Amino acid sequence: MDIDKYVARRAEAINTALPGLINGLKGAHPRLAEAMKYSLCAGGKRLRPVLMGAAYEIFGGSAPDILPAACALEMVHTYSLVHDDLPAMDDDDLRRGRPTSHRVYGEAAAILAGDALLTDAFTVLLNSKYPRRVKSAGVLRAGAVLAGRAGARGMVSGQAADLEAEGFLRGPRLTPARKRAGARLLSYIHLHKTADLITAALEMGAALGGAAERDFSALSEFGREMGLCFQAADDILDVVGDKKKLGKSGSDARNHKLTCVSLLGLAGARAKAERLMQSALSRLGQVRGAAGPKAALAGIAEFVYRREK
Repeated sequence: MDIDKYVARRAEAINTALPGLINGLKGAHPRLAEAMKYSLCAGGKRLRPVLMGAAYEIFGGSAPDILPAACALEMVHTYSLVHDDLPAMDDDDLRRGRPTSHRVYGEAAAILAGDALLTDAFTVLLNSKYPRRVKSAGVLRAGAVLAGRAGARGMVSGQAADLEAEGFLRGPRLTPARKRAGARLLSYIHLHKTADLITAALEMGAALGGAAERDFSALSEFGREMGLCFQAADDILDVVGDKKKLGKSGSDARNHKLTCVSLLGLAGARAKAERLMQSALSRLGQVRGAAGPKAALAGIAEFVYRREK
């Protein structure tokens, strides 16, 4: 399987559907809708909705069945990026290769666009029509997963801890005790800021596919390990990656952020990412279901580890 083509093909389906979802929000303020579409339709890997579709297909469905749910997840992810780029957060000028939302529309409009993307993600998820094989109980469970993984027990707490960790490396000398404290804090940040939303993609796909609890749990563990691998790879790319390919400026060093590289060094960060990828593949092996979608998920895990952007 050519995983790059697989991801690109699945991402294109998401890209095609997204503008219509915003256009379908009748009565939205025109400039607000414009700002929402500016960030939502800027491209990107669309990794999370692609993961959701593959997880759903393990249990006998076809990814187009759950396109609204996949787009809803991408709306939540995009809201988080819009807010993460704000001056009060990471203060970034570039996202996905073009100026960030607040640089184009101003801070207030960017905040409101993020608010709307988050809120209307649930409109899209819960009010859309699905084929008969997608049960209403599965849709409701997917909504609960998304709310839990994105909220105060998940991604938002990860972002809060990430802000709190700024300047960690400006403090006292990195003694063994301080390094252990940094490792605990970094694990919390990576688990919630990044891995929770990737885990949500797998859990939502499993919920919509009617997975047994055993398989739901195994996919959840796969998502956690792959999400942690994704963030370790991201930390490495922030240091060694081509900024033009990345489409963002790389603000970790400027903000003295706690990262895998700043704590473990490049070699240590690469070793950690490799361990996490192998752990993810082990968890995936415990899932029962169609072999093709499982192979796609394994390929995506490796894609995450070796990506250049």
